[in-house]
Amino acid sequence: MPRLPTPDPTALAHSERLRAVIQEQIFASGGAIPFSRFMELCLYAPGLGYYSAGAIKFGNAGDFVTAPELGPLFAACVADSVAPVLQQLGADSHFLEIGGGSGAFAEVALKRLLALDALPARYAILEPSADLRQRQRQRLQQQLDPLLLDLVEWVDGPIGATWDGVVFANEVVDALPTPRFCMRDGDIYEEHVALDGEGNFIRNDRPADALLTAAVRHVESQLDAALADGYRSELLPQLPYWIQAVVGGLRSGALLFVDYGHDRRTYYQPGRDDGTLRAFYRHHVTNDLYGLPGLQDLTASVDFTALAEACSGAGFDFSGYCSQASFLIANGIEQRLAEAEARAPDEAGRYRLRQETKRLTLPGEMGERFQVMGFARDVEFGAAFLAGDLSWRL
Repeated sequence: MPRLPTPDPTALAHSERLRAVIQEQIFASGGAIPFSRFMELCLYAPGLGYYSAGAIKFGNAGDFVTAPELGPLFAACVADSVAPVLQQLGADSHFLEIGGGSGAFAEVALKRLLALDALPARYAILEPSADLRQRQRQRLQQQLDPLLLDLVEWVDGPIGATWDGVVFANEVVDALPTPRFCMRDGDIYEEHVALDGEGNFIRNDRPADALLTAAVRHVESQLDAALADGYRSELLPQLPYWIQAVVGGLRSGALLFVDYGHDRRTYYQPGRDDGTLRAFYRHHVTNDLYGLPGLQDLTASVDFTALAEACSGAGFDFSGYCSQASFLIANGIEQRLAEAEARAPDEAGRYRLRQETKRLTLPGEMGERFQVMGFARDVEFGAAFLAGDLSWRL
């Protein structure tokens, strides 16, 4: 296990406060809580969870780097991919970004959509963290023309009224609190979190409920063999309900997801018998999911087959599935790079742009580890998924 950087005393005190909250919930729940509830508290407990508190999450000073934080190229290419959709929908279209990060994506996407004559009437950001909302607002106030800024609003939930537009989620599904399951003598158990005699978090397996059991059996039916005794992984039986919730009243439009993950057969291959869950802290990856609650990100890879099932079940047509590298190439990253290099003030700026492109597209970086999946209803993406089709894996 890697040796993690030592948090400062203030951060440690923050983590201990969240640890105490979780301990209280375990006591109140009869001695154990589902792992999904533990993950939810670690990430989203008001004022204490990883995404609810004020620590820097993104970039070199945070715990990880997302594609929009590297520079302008990723968001510009996404804007190119959805511009045909917004143009087909007309002047009253909306754009909903789930989880706005630092605001870097919104800044570049709005500028690019303006250049493409594809601006939505409303750019909504669904961001549960009050701290991140404030950071996004400050950034966009500093970087956007007032006319573009007027399009932006922050929402507390999905758009409920009937609307047409685009839903975009970059590295969101991986952060949904996920149940964990384990196979024992052919039966399915759900992983819980309990306490040992000293108050430390420990794993505790209990018989799974009907929803999780049915979801595991559904996955198992699509594999070449039954899951082996002792096999442990994660699964999101609530994903179809989450999809239906976030699209809200979306009538016509598109859904676009970018995340790291696998098709179902790869995800649940026999050798991956402890799942994909891991923690990120200061650019270190660790399997200690119980350490530093509130200070480290907890994340699981996405089952893209499950995502396809959920979105199709919500009434959307499958549009495409490919690697991030293929998606960016199909949506003009080479042209966007050339344009950005031409505007760069010096060779150092051009070098940063080339390095950004490499990180976004090389197989050893984000290019193959991240995948993109799209869905549409009554509209078409255009060229968005013309390169590197992976739908045969699903």
